[in-house]
Amino acid sequence: MHQQGFGGEYTSARLPVELVWCEAFQFITDAIAAERRIKGWSRAKKEAMIRGEWDKLPALSRRRAGKPLLQNEPEVRAQT
Repeated sequence: MHQQGFGGEYTSARLPVELVWCEAFQFITDAIAAERRIKGWSRAKKEAMIRGEWDKLPALSRRRAGKPLLQNEPEVRAQT
């Protein structure tokens, strides 16, 4: 539908689009919640999901910049 210009101004203005990941949901509310959650992710985390690297998602969630920790690099946590 996006290729034909349906589905929103954002994607219709950026044709052609390529589907890189999808998931089926029983309820539309679940699909909307998942879309909103994923939109808030870093690019690195989204790319890991597209590649199916589910084990990398927790590490990418902990880093604001979305970059994985380097070996021997201490993890820095935000102070609250």
